[in-house]
Amino acid sequence: MTVQMNTAGGVASNTNLVSNEPAGELVRIGEMAKKYGVTLRTLRFYEDKGLLKPERDGATRLYTHRDRVRLKLILLGRKVGFSLREVKQMMDLYDPTGTNTKQLRLALEKSEKQLVRLQKQRALIDDAINELSGAMNAVRQMVAERAASTSAAAN
Repeated sequence: MTVQMNTAGGVASNTNLVSNEPAGELVRIGEMAKKYGVTLRTLRFYEDKGLLKPERDGATRLYTHRDRVRLKLILLGRKVGFSLREVKQMMDLYDPTGTNTKQLRLALEKSEKQLVRLQKQRALIDDAINELSGAMNAVRQMVAERAASTSAAAN
């Protein structure tokens, strides 16, 4: 995985976190919600939590390139199981003029812990799938046996 720092307050990876839109372009809340598949309420919630800081034109929220990249980071963090608090902690350590070593170390530490949690969840899910598959095979066998005995009795 290639990692680079971006101007949005977070670690970017090869998961295409950088927007293709011009950096100076402002996006209204409705466009932002539609583009990223979130609700208006979600965007307002992220703003209330200090994760996004859209510009204002009266009551209209206008999202910058920085906000768009931060939203991608938030959504990526949520997708892999980080809490919003953890995502905010990592993004808040970003320093556009520094090396961001502290941010990178924290992101790596949290990612390692999350990976262990996800691997444990996967093992539990694999066990559940195996149990369910076994039970389904037993039920199929019973259905087949009963169908065979019913058709033998009819003849």
